[in-house]
Amino acid sequence: MTSQALTPEHFLAIADHTLLAPPTTAAELDTFLDGAAALGVKRVCVSPSLLPVDKRGLEIVTVVGFPSGVHHAEVKAFEAARAVADGADEVDMVVNPGLVHAGDWAGVEAEIRAVRDACPGSVLKVIIESASLSDEQIVGCCKASEAAGADFVKTSTGFNVAGGASAHAVKIMANTVGGRLGVKASGGIRDAATARELWAAGATRFGVSATGAIVGAWDAAAAPSEGASY
Repeated sequence: MTSQALTPEHFLAIADHTLLAPPTTAAELDTFLDGAAALGVKRVCVSPSLLPVDKRGLEIVTVVGFPSGVHHAEVKAFEAARAVADGADEVDMVVNPGLVHAGDWAGVEAEIRAVRDACPGSVLKVIIESASLSDEQIVGCCKASEAAGADFVKTSTGFNVAGGASAHAVKIMANTVGGRLGVKASGGIRDAATARELWAAGATRFGVSATGAIVGAWDAAAAPSEGASY
């Protein structure tokens, strides 16, 4: 999807450095934020109940309807509004999987729009759990997200047993949104080779917890071969 090489510096600029483990304490979050600032990332993704925080010059991403997505749309909207009031700059919402699997695209669009309306001016990403979906369902989620005013579509929570990001899903998502929305690859990204593969498939943002390890071993990871197809 892109011929431009992904460098460690660019990866850090487009990585949402993530800490979403449920048992995370305030002290652990404080240590994480110090490490994020030292690592040189631009933004972090943390649980909404841990906000507000001392941003340390970082942008704050948080999650709503996480990780199952089965919350009422009104609850997701309230959670998003509360998160923004607590200092979140970006919101990653989980779409309702029941609506997706039923093919209720009007319902999917309506709940995304409810969250969009609750956090105007904030970046909104829609998590679709692509590993659990058919190609047609991935396309449907992307179209509903765009129609509802989202800024990104995102592959995964990282908590779904079906798996995380794949180059195949990212390519479908990128082709569907056509550059009008960003594509965030998240879930199971633990090395530079995987990051490069997903970047080549069309990812424009990454959700990763192993950010430091990925960048530290960047040169040891072989880039995807030229002409690779996904």
